Amino acid sequence: MFLKYTLLGLLLGCTAHSAVLVPSGSIELPGKAGARFDYLTIDEDHRHLLAAHLGAGLLYVIDLDTEKLLRTIPDLPGIEGVEYVPGLNKAYTSNWGDKTIGVVDLSSMKVLKKLPAENKPDGSVYAAPFGKLYVSDERAKAEIVVDVKTDKILKTLRFTSETGMPQFDSVTNRVYLNLQDENVFAEIDPASDTVVARHELTGCQGNHGMALDTKNRRAFLACEGNDKLAVLDLNSFKVTTTISLPGGVDVIKFDPSTARIYAACYDGYISVIHEDDPDHFSKVEDVRVQPKVHSLAVDAKNRRLYASEQEENGKPVSKMIIYDVK
Repeated sequence: MFLKYTLLGLLLGCTAHSAVLVPSGSIELPGKAGARFDYLTIDEDHRHLLAAHLGAGLLYVIDLDTEKLLRTIPDLPGIEGVEYVPGLNKAYTSNWGDKTIGVVDLSSMKVLKKLPAENKPDGSVYAAPFGKLYVSDERAKAEIVVDVKTDKILKTLRFTSETGMPQFDSVTNRVYLNLQDENVFAEIDPASDTVVARHELTGCQGNHGMALDTKNRRAFLACEGNDKLAVLDLNSFKVTTTISLPGGVDVIKFDPSTARIYAACYDGYISVIHEDDPDHFSKVEDVRVQPKVHSLAVDAKNRRLYASEQEENGKPVSKMIIYDVK
C-alpha cells in the first residue's frame, strides 16, 4: 500500500524542488484509475482520513498514523463531499450520482441510509452545538439541513444562486455560505435556519471554496471566476486582501498551527500562503503538483498534507499523495 518515492520518481515528479511540501510517499487506492476525486476530511477522534473518490463511487478510510488504507466503502455514486460527525461516529456523503446524502456508520463501515437531495449535493459542514448538518445542493441552488440524531431533513433553504462550500463559525454560531453566482457571502442562523445577512464581495468572482480562521476573524474564499484567494474580515464582512492563484482554484484549507492557507488548483498547483497577521498575507510558494489535483487535507499533528491524484505524468492513476510540511 505505502510506496516510498524513488530518486527517479522525485526527479520526474512535479514537486521535487518545493521548499515547503516534500513528497514522502503515496497510498495506492483500488478505485478506477483516472477517475475524478473530490473532498478529503479528517476524523481526529480516530485519526482517519476520509477521502471521496467521485468517479469510482467510493469512500476511502485511511489510517493517518500508519498511512494504510483501512476500508473502502462502496455504493456512494458520484461522491463529492464528506463530513465527519464527532460523537456519533458517522460520516455524511454528498452523492451526485444518485442525488442523495449518504449516512455512513464508521463502526460497521457501511452505508446506513440515504436522504434525498435534488441535483448536485456538494460541500457540507457540521454545526455541532445544534446537531445539524448543512449540505450545499449546488445546482439546485439550495442548502439542505439535516438532523444528525434522527437522520431526517429538517429544512431546505432556497437561493437564487448556486451554493458553494459552507462553514460553521463557532464564535458567532453562524453557518456561512458562498453564493457563487452572485459573489455573495451569506449568514445562516442555525437556531432558526434562516438567512440573516448577505454580504457582497469585492474582487472575488465565483466564490466556491472556503476556510475559516475563527480566532483572527477571517474567512478565506476561493474565487473560481478570477483565480483569487479573497480574505474576508468576519467583523466588517469586507474583503481586505486578494491574492492571485494558479487556474482552477477549488478546495481551501487553513492550518492554524502554521498560520498557512493551502489552495488546491486544478491546473496542477497547491498554493501556500502565510498569514503574517490578520491584515497581512504573503505567498510562500505555488507548489507544482500533477494536473487535476483540486482537493487536499492537512494533518497538523503529523505535519503532513494529503492530496488525491487521478493522473501522473499523463497516465491514469488512483492514489493518495503524502507530503511532509516543512
